[in-house]
Amino acid sequence: MNYKIGCIAGDGIGPEITNEARKVLDAVGAKFGFGIEYTDILMGGCSIDVHGIPLTDEAIEAAKSQDAVLMGSIGGDAKVSPWYSLPPEKRPEAGLLGLRKALNLFANLRPSKLYSALKGACPLRSDAADRGFDILIMRELTGGLYFGERKTFEEGGLRTAIDTLKYNEEEIKRIAVKAFEIARKRKCKVTSVDKANVLDSSRLWRAVTEEVALGYKDVALEHMLVDNCAMQLVKDPAQFDVVLTENMFGDILSDEAAEITGSIGMLPSASLNETKFGLYEPSGGSAPDIAGRGIANPIAAILSAAMMLRFSLDLKDAAEAIENAVEKVLLDGIRTIDIMSEGMTEVGTSQMGDEIVRRI
Repeated sequence: MNYKIGCIAGDGIGPEITNEARKVLDAVGAKFGFGIEYTDILMGGCSIDVHGIPLTDEAIEAAKSQDAVLMGSIGGDAKVSPWYSLPPEKRPEAGLLGLRKALNLFANLRPSKLYSALKGACPLRSDAADRGFDILIMRELTGGLYFGERKTFEEGGLRTAIDTLKYNEEEIKRIAVKAFEIARKRKCKVTSVDKANVLDSSRLWRAVTEEVALGYKDVALEHMLVDNCAMQLVKDPAQFDVVLTENMFGDILSDEAAEITGSIGMLPSASLNETKFGLYEPSGGSAPDIAGRGIANPIAAILSAAMMLRFSLDLKDAAEAIENAVEKVLLDGIRTIDIMSEGMTEVGTSQMGDEIVRRI
């Protein structure tokens, strides 16, 4: 069987790491008897260079016609790139926000797992690192502060800005249902993170989450304020399974959870809508300072491809083959520069892809 996959290589290191993800997908497809037809789609800075805008209607329609979309990275160096002299709505990152909205990608999944072979790279105390952790942060992606009404104006002679944080109960319910469904396939625990002691939106978030929980008696639910959650992530991350939260809190907490694994270059992500369609991308950025040097870590992009196989294509065995191959590479001491340590073998971007392919 053949699957249609849109490929947004994007900017910076995006083309390099996406190439390795495609290499691994082709290898696992050959092993498990399926093929992939790729459609290249421009978005971000590379789209600005060609079309003058970061996301075209044609790109949106091309993405909608696929079974899933695999993405590299978007954006460049804000200090030197001409892209950032444009109005905010025409900069590279606006394309990503627009695509998420157009495809209704409301559920962002960001796994944070500490591999045993990388304990030494974990910045936490040794006792916390020894316990390990395997967290899935479920972030609402199309509502909240980033998509609310905003304006900048002058009031009383002072420059003033307003950003609106707004959620309705349906937006909260659908992300909560996703979290509980996925928790059922993991350790059956959901930690819902909010700021209900201050915000009305968080009080609604908590109330709706509790209503959803009534349909999942087998899944434990706890509530945690966001400031406490930030502290607990660096104190005892092993306590978490699925962390459910709104857009801005999830943006911050997922980067924190990524850092404690030792390198953000290890962290994949998925953004899903109400069907099986999803956009899959590394959690890290475009890293323009190392673009073209062949040293970027492609593992996050490769694990994002594994998430695509699991969540959008229902190819669990193929996904596990990729995940196991990544773990074997790490246990065998193969490292890119960002996770390199004494006694290990340093490789570049393409060589890391090759090593993972060899272990599939």
